[in-house]
Amino acid sequence: MLGKAGVGGGGGTKAPKPSFVSYVRPEEIHTNEKEVTEKEVALHLLPGEQLLCEANTVLKYVQEDSCQRGVYGRLVCTDFKIAFLSDDESTLDNDETQFKNKVVGENDITLHCVDQIYGVFDEKKKTLFGQLKKYPEKLIIHCKDLRVFHFCLRYTKEEEVKRIVSGIIHHTQAPKLLKRLFLFSYATAAQNNAATESRNHTVMFDTPEDWCWELERTKGSMKYKAVSVNEDYKISDRLPAYFVVPTPLPEEDVQRFQGHGIPIWCWSYHNGSALLKMSALPKEQDDGVLQIQKNFLDGIYKIIHRPPYEIVKTEDLSCNFLSLQEIQSAYCKFKQLFLIGEKNAETNAPVSCLSSLFRRCLKKAIEITACMDAQNMNILLLEENASDLCCLLSSLVQVMMDPHCRTRTGFQSLIQKEWVMGGHCFLDRCNHLRQSDKEEVPVFLLFLDCVWQLVQQHPPAFEFTETYLTVLSDSLYIPIFSTFFFNSPHQKDTNMGKESLYIQSKPLTLLTVWDWSVQFEPKAQTLLRNPLYVEKPKLDKGQRKGTRLKHQRQLSLPLTQSKSSPKRGFFREETDHLIKNLLGKRISKLINSSDELQDNSREFYDNWHSKPADYHGLLLPHIEGPEIKVWAQRYLRWIPEAQILGGGRVATMSKLLEMMEEVQNLQEKINERHHSPEAARAEAPYLLRNSASARLSSLFPFALLQRHSSKPVLPTSGWKALGDEDDLAKREDEFVDLGDV
Repeated sequence: MLGKAGVGGGGGTKAPKPSFVSYVRPEEIHTNEKEVTEKEVALHLLPGEQLLCEANTVLKYVQEDSCQRGVYGRLVCTDFKIAFLSDDESTLDNDETQFKNKVVGENDITLHCVDQIYGVFDEKKKTLFGQLKKYPEKLIIHCKDLRVFHFCLRYTKEEEVKRIVSGIIHHTQAPKLLKRLFLFSYATAAQNNAATESRNHTVMFDTPEDWCWELERTKGSMKYKAVSVNEDYKISDRLPAYFVVPTPLPEEDVQRFQGHGIPIWCWSYHNGSALLKMSALPKEQDDGVLQIQKNFLDGIYKIIHRPPYEIVKTEDLSCNFLSLQEIQSAYCKFKQLFLIGEKNAETNAPVSCLSSLFRRCLKKAIEITACMDAQNMNILLLEENASDLCCLLSSLVQVMMDPHCRTRTGFQSLIQKEWVMGGHCFLDRCNHLRQSDKEEVPVFLLFLDCVWQLVQQHPPAFEFTETYLTVLSDSLYIPIFSTFFFNSPHQKDTNMGKESLYIQSKPLTLLTVWDWSVQFEPKAQTLLRNPLYVEKPKLDKGQRKGTRLKHQRQLSLPLTQSKSSPKRGFFREETDHLIKNLLGKRISKLINSSDELQDNSREFYDNWHSKPADYHGLLLPHIEGPEIKVWAQRYLRWIPEAQILGGGRVATMSKLLEMMEEVQNLQEKINERHHSPEAARAEAPYLLRNSASARLSSLFPFALLQRHSSKPVLPTSGWKALGDEDDLAKREDEFVDLGDV
């Protein structure tokens, strides 16, 4: 089965003995009509992985068709994962095994994926951390991918209970050192087995040639240039070794303020406008330094502000957009709805909070898109370090405006450019070192959530599927890939270069997540590709030119409306306002805080949606209440009741693929009759083409029919409230439904 299948605890039947709380009675435990034997299921270890502790005769609770039951097995903890090895050796059929993740098994939890650990003591659940004086009778593990594991330790030897519980707590909850991450152990041991196709045509943006290629692709080379002034990170640890700045900007200015206050190029649109980002200058009290900064920023402003066209518009994200605390709070509330088995009187509140988050992100991206497309404006995103909200918005805008970013390699290249080389602090934001919970903010997951809104609203426009986005989100917590495990390119290069471990005097070579063959077999990878996506046909120069002009007239507003209202807009043209913003002075907000689109953006938004969508051109999302939905495949895949057996979006896709295959067969017969070359057959997921034998559900491939899966401790009323279609018409604008789950 593609990805990791979830397991978790069930209902609340009390055990016969008051000293122990169990979800099953001893007589309800099924062991396939046989007693637990001494035989051990083999533990598969990755290169460099070491077994740390284990416990036998552990009972893992599962729930199926409201029948509570348990499975005996061995619970182990390695320096990579927690794994449960069941004594029930019932084999999976071929349909399931060929879509299994090759790195993380069905009952495996990587140490980085562990969120919270609870123990049950005399019917009371307590959070476990540090040294324990008393050991629990039951262990509950909450995962960051919303799985929940329940283990009964009542039948386990006392010494084994102490070792396994202490080991799991220590290796998942205690602060870690970077060099102690499994990433380095794996890279050291697997050095000779490194994947040969790690790049997979994805542009990594770690060379000047990669940046020059992107400049040529986006027609930005006339106004912007790639610089190597930060080679060997001599200027800034936060910036990549190579990046792009406006052509008139002297490289000496980049050195002067260690990269702060420098407009970094992100992307250029075909009408000449560009998207840039900038980190704020350090706050200084000295008047002399303040004046130097003011003069410097005045010069920067004149470089990228070129009236009457390409007027620069600044977006100060530190005061005009979301805060990291808001993002963290919204996701924490939503997570509690799934993971804490307590009744919540305001079940819809966490969902509404999260949907409001998505809507605000998409609204801001639409406003930026309107400025660039309809008003030929350069957009300058400003943030303290330009590594969180700048990454989020710049990536969203490019997905909406650049069809190349909606292909799989283009999307992967976008993440490399804006997030990995853009210096997003994955190490801190994912809390891989367990050093600060306050720094753990799922900014990248918010980006994937927003992209999913676009994918589910405009499926033919994307080469990748929602399953691709789901396994990409899971890969955040698999520590054999370097992509999401460093705070900056400098940190990565430092720890794999001269100061890192060596293999025969060679620096470490770390895998990237973009080599999907490490995790999935070729047949499983077909589920990452959208079979309904059609590449844009190649046109000759004359046709291409005509098409572009026609596209711009249809989807853009007239240039006579390029002047935005200084009162309602989020930009004022006076240089002093920009300088005061960049220097951290307190000024009034330049943007309306309402969730509604501004007048110009609303007209642009309505104008675009009034015409047929060009899936190879500009793409805007619907942001009305019912259109913003919960990402069912990611968040509800462990809840059996949320599945539509043999139905949902998967059933629709299956029928479409059957029709496609029939059309292809007819086309082949026509070609044979006319002695034409055989038509290319579109790649379609094998299980979808053979849906009768695949036992599909709406949450395929993470759930098949009659699987021994379990749900998180979410009350039935809770998940039903997420998507009650009967109340759809009665809900306010913040309502979020599940769509076709």
